[in-house]
Amino acid sequence: MITIYITTRPTATEDGAYTPSTLALKLATSSTTNFDNTVYENPHKGNKKVLMVCTEERYMTMANGEKFSTGNHPVEMMLPILHLKNAGFDVDVVTPTGEPVKIEMWAMPEEDEHIKAVYSEFKTKFENPGSLSDFVQHTMSDSTDYVAVFIPGGHGAMLGLPENKDLNKVIHWSHNKDMHMLAICHGPAALLAANIDGDKDSFIYKGYKIASFPDAVDEQGPMIGYTPGAMPWIYGEKLNNLGVTIINKEADNTVYIDRKLISGASPLAANAFGKLAATELLKEVNK
Repeated sequence: MITIYITTRPTATEDGAYTPSTLALKLATSSTTNFDNTVYENPHKGNKKVLMVCTEERYMTMANGEKFSTGNHPVEMMLPILHLKNAGFDVDVVTPTGEPVKIEMWAMPEEDEHIKAVYSEFKTKFENPGSLSDFVQHTMSDSTDYVAVFIPGGHGAMLGLPENKDLNKVIHWSHNKDMHMLAICHGPAALLAANIDGDKDSFIYKGYKIASFPDAVDEQGPMIGYTPGAMPWIYGEKLNNLGVTIINKEADNTVYIDRKLISGASPLAANAFGKLAATELLKEVNK
């Protein structure tokens, strides 16, 4: 049996990095989304909001030394924000040091008016986010404003966040406060920050099941020119080793809730993920 792989080179950028090839963009992105503009009964009227932790790093150095131009995925950020807003929750945006949010603009659904509108609304927040470090030092311990932490996907979630000490504190703070954690696609990679002390037996999410972007699909990235080389490290395997089970095998529309952790598999899951998050947060605040 002969297996034939279709290979195509990623697109070189002026800064010496690479974005996905034309073929990869056709296979993995879309000009529209399936946002259904759900109207939520009894939307939140108070001051509870969501803390969205984004990446401020652009370049992932692949195993072969080539640089992948990444960031947070626009659909995985903004489609859930649309649902959260419809449910009455505002979203605060932070990066580790307050540097601008890096976004995979090559994945922007240019014909989706809802996504374009919320991107325009949040553009200032993305360009001038809060500092996660400042939040931890000056706001976190006394704050009662937040009902959830949200970590969007895109390979950028694997850059800087999994080893960030401030994110470690935010994850433990939110868990101790019985808040929801929302993570989609590669976002769960950042949950590894909860284990930077190396004690796998005390990992907060040991025994949890999640939906997340599969390692096996990441392995296929170079075949279609999505990434310019093999992954520098394998995040799903690391989560597995800490006792987390990833329930999906494909980069599909799977969403899952385990206790207060809500997760989704890929951009295809963003609508269902946003709806599930909005619904569960409304249940929480309307108790």
